Amino acid sequence: MNLYQHFRKEEHAFIDQVLEWKDVVDIQYRPKLTDFLDPREQEIVKQVIGHNGDVLVDFLGGNPTAERKRALLFPQYYQPTDDDFMLTYLEIHYPVKFVSIDHRKVLGTLMSLGLKRGKFGDILTNEELMQFIAANEIADYLMLNLQSIGKATVSLRKISKEDLIEEIEEWTEQVTTVSSLRLDVVLAAIYNLSRQKVQTIIQNGLVKVNWKITDQSSFECREDDVLSVRGFGRSRIHMIEGKTKRDKWRIKIGRQI
Repeated sequence: MNLYQHFRKEEHAFIDQVLEWKDVVDIQYRPKLTDFLDPREQEIVKQVIGHNGDVLVDFLGGNPTAERKRALLFPQYYQPTDDDFMLTYLEIHYPVKFVSIDHRKVLGTLMSLGLKRGKFGDILTNEELMQFIAANEIADYLMLNLQSIGKATVSLRKISKEDLIEEIEEWTEQVTTVSSLRLDVVLAAIYNLSRQKVQTIIQNGLVKVNWKITDQSSFECREDDVLSVRGFGRSRIHMIEGKTKRDKWRIKIGRQI
């Protein structure tokens, strides 16, 4: 069976990477730890590795609701622990009475330090509290170099896994019909926007499909795709139910509140 036929063409390079990781574990008979992966990448790893082979996989990103997680591929004899995932939990301290920071500012600052997105996981917020998860290998660098976010002077404090905020996502569900499964058509229906406006948003790089920026309006959506539009929120295609008598696609959508 051709493994690649179940995935989009743009995912084939990542599948090759997963197969390389698997070979490392097979040949060297030792665990292999990855950077933080988004949920779609995690799903690909699960499907490529499977459940009944000589190589197994587990994931950890902090708390149970973590979105971004590191994967640990390991031989059957190995019993992984949390320490194997090499996670550092950090809390951001700043003068909350005088300035405000948000998820986007934290993410932008981390990226401006020259760090790969794969080196840190979820950014957690709860009213005035800000936390994030990082790979152990960059923790000391962050402690020394992350001194400001926007206009706020900040400091970092290492915390325990038990101190992490648990963010609860709430979703609403709706059923709609669309003339095609093109990205611009689907987004226009979900967010009640004109197709022309959606095309402009897509062309400006403000849309992600499965956590990757997509600038093609003609991109064809599939079941389980997660769609994100900056300024409008996130949605997920839960089910493509088929065509109606009027030859339109009937789809079930989840939308994050």
